[in-house]
Amino acid sequence: MRYALVPLLVLIAALLGQPALAFEIEAEHRFGPEGATNELAVLSTTDISFFAPLAEAFLARQPNLALRYVQAGSQDLYRAIDGEGAAFDLVISSAMDLQMKLANDGYARALPADLVAELPVWARWRDRLVSIAQEPVVLLLADAALPDGMAPPRSRRDLIALLRDHPQLFAGRIGTYDPRISGAGYLFLTQDARMSDSIWRLAEVMGRLDARLYCCSGDMIAGLLSGDLLVGYNVLGSYAAANLPEGSGVQAIALEDFTVTLQRTALIPVNAPLPEAGAALLRFLLSDEGQLIQSRATGFAVMRPETFATQPWLRPIRLDPGLLSSLDSMTRRRFLAEWTAALDQP
Repeated sequence: MRYALVPLLVLIAALLGQPALAFEIEAEHRFGPEGATNELAVLSTTDISFFAPLAEAFLARQPNLALRYVQAGSQDLYRAIDGEGAAFDLVISSAMDLQMKLANDGYARALPADLVAELPVWARWRDRLVSIAQEPVVLLLADAALPDGMAPPRSRRDLIALLRDHPQLFAGRIGTYDPRISGAGYLFLTQDARMSDSIWRLAEVMGRLDARLYCCSGDMIAGLLSGDLLVGYNVLGSYAAANLPEGSGVQAIALEDFTVTLQRTALIPVNAPLPEAGAALLRFLLSDEGQLIQSRATGFAVMRPETFATQPWLRPIRLDPGLLSSLDSMTRRRFLAEWTAALDQP
């Protein structure tokens, strides 16, 4: 549950002549010993439960360091750094486009050379922003969505055919992101459109079948588990892995025409109080040990270039200036108008 910082903090900040931090916090936790001489501050969109094993493993070799972990939504995280000057030593987000804008607008400091040297070009932007995790954006399908033991769809063309051929089964039981309110949903849709025109045909079919629009992957997963939905399109793979128990009757499918692969990215803000500690944590996250812990805790794939060679349908969202173009207000309005028109079918 989200909560705003209490008004008393606003008053104190005003009295001290310092800016109040008004961004909304989803959760907060402190790791490490009470008597630590330094405290590393991390702002992230990743759930605390996912990050906890990483924090504990990192601090085990840093006896005089504690870690304050603040979890926030991607828009609030961006606002904290861009608009409020919040002081954190490491910022981690799933919103690649917003992270790219922070780095491009001068809010990220240069990273040590060893942190970027080994990463592929699609996993870094200059020496300011790097990828620490990758996860596919998947199709969720209930077993009840496959009449008479039919094989599950392996491409968007297959999915379109399945929905068209069984309209009574799927009417009102398809879920996907509402890109007007979800930053992740907007990012995934714009990437879909960059890779293929099939998203527009799929949108038309979903519109005719009264698809439901959601803010979050978790809500779509809940709809599938309750039986209200049969299909969830563009769901984060990590949330599916964490919330679909064995025997749930729901399967996650990486579509083989292409599967957009999100990169969770990290930067060290220019106003970081402990930038060296932030770099040390980032170095650990990118190490073999950190990647293995992260993969086990979250289901994120290990950051290795060969992943895409052995699974060519996985298409990483590249860290390049193209991410910034989708944030342009006119481009966004035009894209959303086209999406709404495609979805608004009689």
